Amino acid sequence: MLENSFWKNNKTLIIANTILIILLWIIGVLYNIDGEFLFYEIGFVFLLGVVICVLNHRKIIRTIQNSWQPTAEDTDEKWEELREKEDFFALWAHQIKTPIAALRLLLQSEEIDAADCRQELFRIESYVEVALNYLRFEEMSGDLLLENCQLESMVKQVVKKYSTIFIHQHLSVELENLDGSILTDEKWFCFVLEQILSNALKYTKKGGVKIFARELSDAREIVIRDTGMGIRGEDLPRVFEKGYTGYNGRIDKKASGLGLYLCKGVCEKLGHKISIQSQENKGTDVIITIYQDELKNSDLTKM
Repeated sequence: MLENSFWKNNKTLIIANTILIILLWIIGVLYNIDGEFLFYEIGFVFLLGVVICVLNHRKIIRTIQNSWQPTAEDTDEKWEELREKEDFFALWAHQIKTPIAALRLLLQSEEIDAADCRQELFRIESYVEVALNYLRFEEMSGDLLLENCQLESMVKQVVKKYSTIFIHQHLSVELENLDGSILTDEKWFCFVLEQILSNALKYTKKGGVKIFARELSDAREIVIRDTGMGIRGEDLPRVFEKGYTGYNGRIDKKASGLGLYLCKGVCEKLGHKISIQSQENKGTDVIITIYQDELKNSDLTKM
């Protein structure tokens, strides 16, 4: 029974990965992309999908095997974990359909806009990264490498990744007071920055984004400030809840409520604090507070 459940456990992932590979092949043919490059690109996506499916399948089987004779409390906890994962990927599949549909429409146009196609393809790749990091999130404590990282270098790395979107949307970006280092995990901290910046770009139509740091008596705050539509007061207390999109998400119809949920979870495991200040129609500040003197390597074993 367990051996025959691979398709059931990974149905959504397999379908999404197949669609992505087909789209990459179509784009490669339309844009006459070098065959070898296209082969490696599709191969990477295929292998990534296989790895995610195998890890997910093994996790589910291990959970079921370990719960063969559990207590009632343990059973509820393990099945709740499985339901949470199922809900996540159902939500993720719904989210990734939007750029896939947009890309399909763009490719059906008489005059194909390469820039718009690249934007949608970038969104698809971003959603795949979110899914992969969600799977890693459960084992995050064993994957952390806590060290002094150059703040400006990490911020510039993330901004560069989104540079085409800044240009495409005619938005400015300003970096200020980012010198020095912070005690964190570079990979996971950059993931948090990417999710915050992605949200800022999604809801900012004019103006731009400013990223800066400010010193407190016992900590350092990194602020990502945008000039977007802002967040309603009644939505602010719930923005970090899983699946909560708020008024802006319902209007935009592209939000899934996954990004900020993962950001909060990652920051908690890193020992950082994340908060949001916003006014409707005036913009949003996302603030990451890093207490460098309090976070030690030994703390990670307790998380």
